[in-house]
Amino acid sequence: TSRALERRLRESGVRFRWFHRWSWRQPWRYNQRNHRKLLVVDGRVGFLGGFNIHRENSRRVFGEARWRDTHVRVGGELAHGLQTLFDAFWRRTRRPYPFILASNGDGLLTNHSRRGRQFLRRLYGVKFATAKQRVWLTTPYFVPDYRTQHDLMHAAVRGVEVLLMVPRKNDIRVAQWAAHAAYGPLLQAGVKIYEYVPRMLHAKVSVIDGEWGTVGSANIDYRSFFVNYEINLVSVQPAFAADLEAQFKADLLQAEPVVPARWAQRALLRRLLELIGWLARRWL
Repeated sequence: TSRALERRLRESGVRFRWFHRWSWRQPWRYNQRNHRKLLVVDGRVGFLGGFNIHRENSRRVFGEARWRDTHVRVGGELAHGLQTLFDAFWRRTRRPYPFILASNGDGLLTNHSRRGRQFLRRLYGVKFATAKQRVWLTTPYFVPDYRTQHDLMHAAVRGVEVLLMVPRKNDIRVAQWAAHAAYGPLLQAGVKIYEYVPRMLHAKVSVIDGEWGTVGSANIDYRSFFVNYEINLVSVQPAFAADLEAQFKADLLQAEPVVPARWAQRALLRRLLELIGWLARRWL
């Protein structure tokens, strides 16, 4: 963000803060980023998901080459919950628990809490382990820890249809190398991997058995699971899950599968780049 833009915002009356400004006293704090994409208006309408406020998400600027992303609009209890989470973050206070639940069973999941730093990863583990028919995942940065890899592989071995959608065009090359390093064991276990071709895919979506779905800012990677601050909507509404599955099917029409036999024959240089990415996976 440019200093000129910051100055214009302040002059217009916007209250502006930098998150975890660099400090010599706490240099490592700078690495722990606010990765949430959150907008809430009057505590009545809220938006969350993958959309950043930047040029790459703009149809006007980028046209059809803009990033393919997923965002959701909420109201009522969930919008009020977003307001609560924003206020807690602004005031630098941690909530005791990672969930804010609505009366219909939907909820907001945050790792800015005293008892839920790794709650999202554990929740994924439970959902993968209890899936009966299908696990469909979309993530732009797929750098799973060993436990998440094992959970996905075990689900596929049990006969669950595990489909993973990732971008072929990626804005962080090293992260893509790290993702490629995880492909081999997953493909051998029966996980089907698809690369979305037309443009950068930035959506962070999971839907399981057509009954449970989540949309938010969290990727399936080390940084979202262990380092950054994230926020996700988790829903048990069948209509919501159906919408996510319909979008996944539409994306499949513009994706190409990673063929296991062809993947096993990739060049040595690509394997070396994968090793570099995997060694850097905790910092991506």
